[in-house]
Amino acid sequence: MTTDPQAALRIRDAVRALVVDDEDRVLLVRFEFPTATRWALPGGGLEPGETHLQALARELFEEVGLRDPDVGPVIWHRLHIVPFLNGQFDGQREQIHLVRTATFEPRPQLSWEQMNAEFVHELRWWTLDEIAASDATFVPTGLHSLVVTLLRHGPPADSIDVSG
Repeated sequence: MTTDPQAALRIRDAVRALVVDDEDRVLLVRFEFPTATRWALPGGGLEPGETHLQALARELFEEVGLRDPDVGPVIWHRLHIVPFLNGQFDGQREQIHLVRTATFEPRPQLSWEQMNAEFVHELRWWTLDEIAASDATFVPTGLHSLVVTLLRHGPPADSIDVSG
């Protein structure tokens, strides 16, 4: 009998958003970890009793100041196995929604001290050309081509695994 090696892992459920403005720019969050910098989609873990949609609305308000987002379909999903620095989890299972919005100036509702405690150090809009030209590390891997495909063809019928 074979067992699933992931069955014993402590996986946190999380939700993120591909936030795209009316100029087709993507809102990203810069995470500064002790050994790496990553530009990723805003979002985070579910609190006890929260649904994915409730958590996403809370995270977008806290992290980027977006109130009452127009949450679209789940476009991607991702399983990321990596030990959390705080030791609580061995990885994260993310559900990623499309959120279209008018352009706004991202302003976290959390203090920058609180944001930095969660390894968040910057918020900014990126054009697709800027993403393509950058040597930064983006999460999910292949973000540029994923967004180009999404904008060209619309949301997929079933969410795409972007675990990469």
